[in-house]
Amino acid sequence: MSLHRIGIAICTIATLTAVAPAHGAADQVKTANGVIEGTTTKAGIRVFRGVPFAAPPVGDLRWKAPQPAKDWTGVRKAVEFAHSCMQRPIFGDMEFRNTGMSEDCLYLNVWTPAKAATEKLPVLVYFFGGGLMAGDGSELRYDGESMASKGVVSVTISYRLTVFGFLAHPELTAEAPYHASGNYGFLDQTAALTWVQANIAAFGGDPARVTIAGQSAGSRSVSVQLISPLARGLFAGAIMESGSMIQATRPPSLADGEKHGTAFMAAAGAASLKDLRAMPATKILGLTAQPAFTRFEAVADGHQIPAHDLIDYVDAGQLAKVPLLIGWVSEDRTPKSLLGDQPATPDGYVAAVRKAFGANADRVLALYPAPAGRGEADVLDAAMTLATDQGMGYNMWRVSEGHRKASGKPVYRWFFSRPRPKFLGAANQTPGTAGGIITNATAAAAPPAWRGAVHSAEIEYALGNLATNTHYAWQPADYALSEVMESFFANFIKSGNPNGAGLPTWPAFGPESNFSFMHLDATSQAAPETRQRYLLLDEILRKK
Repeated sequence: MSLHRIGIAICTIATLTAVAPAHGAADQVKTANGVIEGTTTKAGIRVFRGVPFAAPPVGDLRWKAPQPAKDWTGVRKAVEFAHSCMQRPIFGDMEFRNTGMSEDCLYLNVWTPAKAATEKLPVLVYFFGGGLMAGDGSELRYDGESMASKGVVSVTISYRLTVFGFLAHPELTAEAPYHASGNYGFLDQTAALTWVQANIAAFGGDPARVTIAGQSAGSRSVSVQLISPLARGLFAGAIMESGSMIQATRPPSLADGEKHGTAFMAAAGAASLKDLRAMPATKILGLTAQPAFTRFEAVADGHQIPAHDLIDYVDAGQLAKVPLLIGWVSEDRTPKSLLGDQPATPDGYVAAVRKAFGANADRVLALYPAPAGRGEADVLDAAMTLATDQGMGYNMWRVSEGHRKASGKPVYRWFFSRPRPKFLGAANQTPGTAGGIITNATAAAAPPAWRGAVHSAEIEYALGNLATNTHYAWQPADYALSEVMESFFANFIKSGNPNGAGLPTWPAFGPESNFSFMHLDATSQAAPETRQRYLLLDEILRKK
């Protein structure tokens, strides 16, 4: 059954069955598949964990589009997070709250402040990050209670990862009714959004006011849902944090993905797709430790991801026409990613820029000048700024630019620059970019000298979860910034506009505001972008 038909079927059933909790059972909700029972926090937020939104993708369903969840009778307990999807611990510091790992992992979690199904509250659906290789909806940094306390029904989901979520192969393409393969993790996300449309009213949410959001690979996922015809009408707003499929370089083609999948099948010693499906999940996962198979990338399959230049696709207005909140952080890329082996001196910086930009180096240096006569710290800051703009900022800016011109909907651009405070780990621990700790058997390496806000640093601020991360010495200024940022996000989820009482004025990104963005730091304020930088990068990077 196609994903579109699944959605129609589920929505039809849900129209009949999504009702308010039974009298005397405040923690029970009747979904399209049956009744679930959750818990209530001390703050009065009802929480439902481990709710199935699709059938377990196991056996013959391994590497197939998600299928409808089966109905159940009686009351299903929804008090524990479900298994995380199959993955290796490649980041080391992700902190899950579930009961282990399994292929049976297509579940979601709901936090709702609503006491009845008639409240029609706005909804946030958050996609976790982790390079499409790791992560889980149970991570503390994505916890939905704080956002729910601001009147938002919050949902986190899990989706298939690595080889289980993104294997393409000619046999898979041949058997699929849509004549493509790969991107199963993105199809899982679309299935979860279909489930939300069918069921969220039973939790007091408004299916007409769903905002999707995510960071890093989660933000890339948001961009996929924005451009995917399969997701049309499933959400009304989008938030992107440091990640996009829409960039100067095209995604791999389906043919490229199939070649990679064919090589993987040979390495696995499988003679056919049937053999590969019969292998234990742990054996298949173990093969991804090999460098050649560490990453299984999203492909332009022509089904969910159009086989086009995606910037042209956006510029032509082919993506979902919804309000967009989008931005990145000040150290999305490190100074070393630009400098390489060059020393942190003005001459070393110039040499690195010439190596990276060739004939365009002088033009780049005119807008990103070397701090001549200055110290190492100034050189590192200059390298961080250029590296971040080149490696992340440009991609996010280009989505902002295309969307504001072609969608007819407002775009709100942000830039987060507050570094994490003092790390509180032990002597044998180092901080990780996911916000947790990495523990070494012997003495730990020196903590990284992050100069700005490292990739993923804004998540706890935006979702109001600083207090859940006990690895850092958060200061009053951090909590104040979190309150501002979470309020901006909550307002946007509610109305498509982040502005509200007591907050700095945030103009929409465009010529009317001199292309202003919201600079989020201890003191947050709107400021005009250095536009010539991005116009130059647009010219240079799109020619490659």
